[in-house]
Amino acid sequence: MIVTYDLARFGIPDGQIVVGAEHQYWTWKSAGPDRLGISAVSYYQTFFERKIELKVGYLRNQHEFAGAGEKVFGPSSKMLFQAGMSNNWAPTPALNLKYNFDDRLYSKLSIQRSLSPAGQYTHVSENPTGLSWSTRDAGILLLDEVCYKNKPTPGVPETWLRAGAGFNNSSYTDLQHPTQPTAKANSVYYVAADRQFWQSAVHGSASRGIYGGFSAMYAPPDLNRASQYYELRLYAKGLFDSRPTDQMSLVVNNTVWSHFAVDAALAKEQLAHRDSTAISGLYTAHLAPGLYTTVGLTYINHPTSITYTPQTGHALNILVSTSVFF
Repeated sequence: MIVTYDLARFGIPDGQIVVGAEHQYWTWKSAGPDRLGISAVSYYQTFFERKIELKVGYLRNQHEFAGAGEKVFGPSSKMLFQAGMSNNWAPTPALNLKYNFDDRLYSKLSIQRSLSPAGQYTHVSENPTGLSWSTRDAGILLLDEVCYKNKPTPGVPETWLRAGAGFNNSSYTDLQHPTQPTAKANSVYYVAADRQFWQSAVHGSASRGIYGGFSAMYAPPDLNRASQYYELRLYAKGLFDSRPTDQMSLVVNNTVWSHFAVDAALAKEQLAHRDSTAISGLYTAHLAPGLYTTVGLTYINHPTSITYTPQTGHALNILVSTSVFF
């Protein structure tokens, strides 16, 4: 649950306090440790007629960069997390500063306490409540994104372009020399683009229509198990007149694993693959004010990370989720 308190009633325009908490329980313990803790504690404020936007606190930068917080599309890659980005499961202290050049172009900078370089499972195990200032070997993640996005208007389709780079001074293990002391900084780079191809209600809601897009990410293979990520997506908003607020998507993505990690696994005579490909179809139905249900199907070729057994060549996942906003 996340609660937002608007401070405009006290004469502070755009001032918002956000407090969120979450509980996770896993029946499959390998998926992650159980936790009960915060998901966000932050303050948001604008300055100079909304030219500058400030957000500070325990943040979930998963929703702030690369478009990954969108409902039906966006990078589903874990590469931003392995680079130290905070998320619902693991919020961390951060300060985000956004400068709006105009109503279409902006640059956003984040100074964030990194997740544990040992991975999110280790981070949550060491800090299940999310309130600790840091975890072992975690440093600072600096992330900057430049974005251009125009709002769709009748006859003018939406265009959304973004590019970002992150640098993390935490102590990461060198996959070429895993037995040596961990003392290397990490980085991640990404580009993404989305375009509205057709407006289904030009004189009604201009955002309704068909969209397409792609994402590409890169991280050094000597420090990251996932080194490259590519995604193609086709999606629609309000495609049917009878369902003007429903959304659907078809997404294909490919993750390329670090060749250093793959070669190390093969040297140990383990079964290993060099990439993983997934195809996902999702439909989100707006059932009532504030009530959304999503149904999806995902096929994954090589669902495990690098090593596998003969029984884990493919996977078919079914998703059913409900979101309530009030």
